[in-house]
Amino acid sequence: MHLVIISGAARPKPKSNTAKIIGAFRSGFDEKGNTSEVWYLSDRRQWEGAAKAFSENENILVALPLYVENIPGILLEFLSDIPPKTDGKTTLSFLIQGGFPEASQSRCCEKYLETLPEKLGCRYGGTLIKGDMFGLGLLDEKNRKKLLAPFTGMGRYFSEKGYFEKTVSDKFAAPEFMPEKEIRKFERFGHTIQRLFMGIIAKKLGCKGKLDAKPYSNN
Repeated sequence: MHLVIISGAARPKPKSNTAKIIGAFRSGFDEKGNTSEVWYLSDRRQWEGAAKAFSENENILVALPLYVENIPGILLEFLSDIPPKTDGKTTLSFLIQGGFPEASQSRCCEKYLETLPEKLGCRYGGTLIKGDMFGLGLLDEKNRKKLLAPFTGMGRYFSEKGYFEKTVSDKFAAPEFMPEKEIRKFERFGHTIQRLFMGIIAKKLGCKGKLDAKPYSNN
């Protein structure tokens, strides 16, 4: 099987969590003689090639970050310009990654994605969802590989099936909602931990001011 993967992330490849996930997914997908190619819409020079690959191939996976509860604008723009297929042979699948740990946060986006294949003359191949990916690019190599390992496994699964079965993808997406125990724990300790964590991230990103600074405040 040959798979065309289109990244709908707005971040350039070196900074993109979606790109890292695609890399892990491909390593599993390509293991048993399958082949794949990736097009990154963050680089507009690749749009023409991505559109051509979309029109000429029958197995397509669109990977994207959850962005303001739905898909990034560059992906919407790209898909709106693609002529619908007419032979009905193409399977179009999706992979959503996001920072929220609960899969429920991505369900609105999933519902929208379910409508796209028919509009593009394709069959729907399911949607794989995984949250809690915000810190992926900030982890060391060992912990990053650990977090990405499940995507490699799903790459193997997809190479055999050619689509995401709903029961399998829902299990992969868990938790659907955070347990009440976890929510209560966060209410007690989470804000302090989150503040420390965000402070570490800010320093890594070169921030030198205070996170709670209000430079435009009148007070």
